[in-house]
Amino acid sequence: MAIIMSDKPAGGTGRPHVQVLVDRCAGCQECVIRCPVGALDMDSGRWVVLADDERCVGCRQCVRTCPFSAIEVTGPALAGARATTEVVHPEPLFADVQEIRRGLGSWEEVLAEAQRCLSCPDPTCMRGCPAHNDIPGFIAAIAERDLAKAHEVLRRTSVLPDVCSRVCNQAAQCEGACTWSLAGETPVAIGQLERFVADTCAVPPPEPAADADLSVGVVGAGPGGIGAAWALVEGGASVTVYERDPAPGGLLGWGIPDFTLPDAVASRPWRQLQEAGVELRCGVEIDAAGLEHLLSSHDAVVVATGASVPVRLPIPGADLEGVTDATNFLKTARAALEAGDGVPAWRAAMGLDALGGSARVPHVLVLGAGNTAMDVARTARRLGLGATCVDWLDERFSLARPDELAEARDEGVVVRFSRTVTRVEGDGQRVRRALLAPTRQERADRLPAVLHGEVADTLDVDLVVMAMGYRVDPAVAGVLPGTPVRREARGLADRQWTASGVLANRASAFAYHNPVGKLALGREVGLQAASLPVRERLWVVGDALVGPATVVEAMAQGRRAAGALLAARPKRPGREESGRSRRALVCYASEGGRTAQVARTVGEELMDKGLSVRVLPIERVGPAELAAADLLVVGSWVKGLVVARVGPPPAVRTWLDELPRLGGVPVAVFCTFGVDPRSTLADMAAALERRGARVVATSALRRGGNKVAAVAFARRILAGVRELSAAAAESVGAR
Repeated sequence: MAIIMSDKPAGGTGRPHVQVLVDRCAGCQECVIRCPVGALDMDSGRWVVLADDERCVGCRQCVRTCPFSAIEVTGPALAGARATTEVVHPEPLFADVQEIRRGLGSWEEVLAEAQRCLSCPDPTCMRGCPAHNDIPGFIAAIAERDLAKAHEVLRRTSVLPDVCSRVCNQAAQCEGACTWSLAGETPVAIGQLERFVADTCAVPPPEPAADADLSVGVVGAGPGGIGAAWALVEGGASVTVYERDPAPGGLLGWGIPDFTLPDAVASRPWRQLQEAGVELRCGVEIDAAGLEHLLSSHDAVVVATGASVPVRLPIPGADLEGVTDATNFLKTARAALEAGDGVPAWRAAMGLDALGGSARVPHVLVLGAGNTAMDVARTARRLGLGATCVDWLDERFSLARPDELAEARDEGVVVRFSRTVTRVEGDGQRVRRALLAPTRQERADRLPAVLHGEVADTLDVDLVVMAMGYRVDPAVAGVLPGTPVRREARGLADRQWTASGVLANRASAFAYHNPVGKLALGREVGLQAASLPVRERLWVVGDALVGPATVVEAMAQGRRAAGALLAARPKRPGREESGRSRRALVCYASEGGRTAQVARTVGEELMDKGLSVRVLPIERVGPAELAAADLLVVGSWVKGLVVARVGPPPAVRTWLDELPRLGGVPVAVFCTFGVDPRSTLADMAAALERRGARVVATSALRRGGNKVAAVAFARRILAGVRELSAAAAESVGAR
């Protein structure tokens, strides 16, 4: 039976009560250092946790972080009431695109909400934020009424606080990961506090640094391009951005309606970037050949093209007039609404006035019920059209945000789940009706089944808009090796993540029960991939890297890629080196210490030749360490007997198999052996080449071999790197 220890009796106090199961407590202090209110301490005599109910607020952070399930908390959570904001639907709705979600209206409301933040020592909200904003830091600045300081905190990680506070799905990110949300309570209104900062005090512009003698081309002017260009110009780079549309912003410019994201907010980043010296070239589309040209005219290129190809449902009748996609609909509708009296002309251009004299309201069928579909349907209502959305998913498992779904229904949009369109029919060449079949979905991880035997509904329609999302242009993806990257974390989570408690609970009902920890870990994969080039001098961010994602993810990845690029300072062939030392990472797996000694000797020789060197065991080498290396040296001992399989040990094989894309980095491989290494070197080299590395030298050294062999290997590495650089310069000269 567990022994329970507490200084206070349970029940009857109206406060939370902490119970410590003493026979489980190991005295690790994980809970003590993470308690945000100092309610836990250590009994130094027995080395177990002591709890003070008078200080406890019931956030249950200790319960989530205890690795031995030694703490239980009962009673209420003292979260306090969350500030509420207003959603205003204009009457009449026609042609009215004013922003409908209102922010916090007064300092009194803002300060009361800021006081709800516990300033957790290990903030789970920061892990839930794709940009890792210092949320307790900027909220603390708000509490001090210092909005300039709040901006100073936010700009360390974000350049779009005004945009992200409006368009982020905070329920699946920062607010879902708030310690109150993980405790089943209402989270701090982080998005509203961020918006108050950005709306009350202007977002500071970029601060260009001195010329870094670095020329960078950025392809795409959406959120990923904004994040990259901002960080690059602040790092002193000369930045040219190429955008195929006539105006910058990408999805921010044409894909999110003004009633959600006003144009003044969406266009702010590019006004500031151009004033800071970023050159913007709109109306320029970069294809595969154009990308090669950019690499020859810039020191590095960041591709941030987004996912621009609309997904279309392959059904009979999809080629009829009146069947279009979300991109075309949103772009043309936006222009019509901005024109003031442009709606009649838009309706005529879309064929919606040719209804045979009928007085009925034209009706739009929108395929999908996600963010894009809601934007299409709600825009249609502002154009004076009826709108129905259909989605084959069960509403319980749909991708629709409950808040957006409620807003759409309040504006008269009909949303029908568990339905799919099987065909559209027309009179002549024009669409007139759609056939809808029911679907059934039993679980979130299973696709719905279409019930073809059931009676199908028929819906009279005048326009069909396919709004089921976007995919990356295959022509672009074809020249970006290793993309798209799956945002799925593999293996056991890092101890820092598990100890934080963010993986222990789903978000609260208020935050739609999102698996916020799992989602956040997946986003980390994308961030890490953004820091590594997919080819030499070529980085990829945003949807082009991971497939359709979010505004904040693209912006954060753009900043991450820019940081890695500025640290690498690449030079296109033919340009003189900047004088920065080449960064070498020597990593090894060592059983008895002899492989480690070879690694150190190689590292010392490379350092003597002017390189900046780190020597690490492979278990300490992850994406961050790889991103900071211009040269990688990998060493392993050889496992096996003469009559058994010979090769690198399983840990090395696993490490090689799980490497991210290495983007053309020069690599050298060595092994130490006591028996014939056979194909060990070849196997390791092949594994690295599959990840995009270029092997410049290999060496097998007998265990206990002399220092001379290791030094000779280091010199062969340098010679191989020089040959590689010379070949690249010659190739550019030939072109």
